[in-house]
Amino acid sequence: MCPRPEPPEPCRAPELFDECRMVRAHGMLDPTTVAPLAHALEEARIGCGRVFVIVDLREVTSTDGSILGPLCAAWDDCRARHGWVRVVHSSTTIDLALLGGGVLDRFPAHASAQDAWRGRTTAARGAVPAPTSTRTADGETP
Repeated sequence: MCPRPEPPEPCRAPELFDECRMVRAHGMLDPTTVAPLAHALEEARIGCGRVFVIVDLREVTSTDGSILGPLCAAWDDCRARHGWVRVVHSSTTIDLALLGGGVLDRFPAHASAQDAWRGRTTAARGAVPAPTSTRTADGETP
């Protein structure tokens, strides 16, 4: 079993691309189809030492909260090993799933694997804003 170091300070970029693993998913991801993604994320983290994982979801057509468990497990493991997990996508559906799970700040969108490698998010597209309501605290609509 690999010893687990203390969680790191902010994650820095890896020095060698060899430390980076790429995981890709496609199609619809839901509770019946997310197992291959979860398995690939587990496989990417086999071994000791730092691990940096880029998850390419650009070919995912739709998803729900079923992606949260595998992504968060990978996040926890990689962070504990002084690495990171970064997600490549341009999907509002993925942003909404991440927002609903409260982890959108943990997994900001990157436009490409190169951008993910460099830590450059898609700021131009921006994150999905939190939903707002027109109801007041007393339940009345203004």
